[in-house]
Amino acid sequence: MFTDTFDKITWLLLAVVIAALAGVLATNHGAGAGRAAGLGKAVEREMAYRARVELIARLYGPVEELRTAGNDQEALLRLNELIRSYPGEAHGYILRGEILRKMGALDEAVASFEEGVRLNGDYVDAQSPLSRRRAIEGLVVEGLAGIGGRAAANPGNRSLAASLRKVNYLKSRLAGGCE
Repeated sequence: MFTDTFDKITWLLLAVVIAALAGVLATNHGAGAGRAAGLGKAVEREMAYRARVELIARLYGPVEELRTAGNDQEALLRLNELIRSYPGEAHGYILRGEILRKMGALDEAVASFEEGVRLNGDYVDAQSPLSRRRAIEGLVVEGLAGIGGRAAANPGNRSLAASLRKVNYLKSRLAGGCE
């Protein structure tokens, strides 16, 4: 069987083919499992995101109703309760910023939006269902003019400088900047 040269070459070629097939199978098996795991994680992320959006709608729905009815003060009180209960949830800060801006409290609105965006950058993402990009863009324009003007007129005022830094933070996040 291994006596002549032809048999030795045949067995050697057969061993090379078997080794190559084993290598191909091992490589494809690992990549397929990785793709399946990656797909599973993408589905899990999507489900978690949708669950978050639904939870936000349920939690903050009464606040939205108060806003719609024109009860901004009551909505702010309810938001403060929700922010105490869910301090890591950005949506409360964003809603509070919208109400404060509507009430003319620009510095406080900027601070609230800045806190919300720091907690979750989805609010500056135009593709997100939670996006408030247009509102933030308008707030940045208004903040640069209003707060920036006051800060330039009062260079020693630390409060205005801090508010201007928050406006610039929002501006940089809109431009794609990270923390």
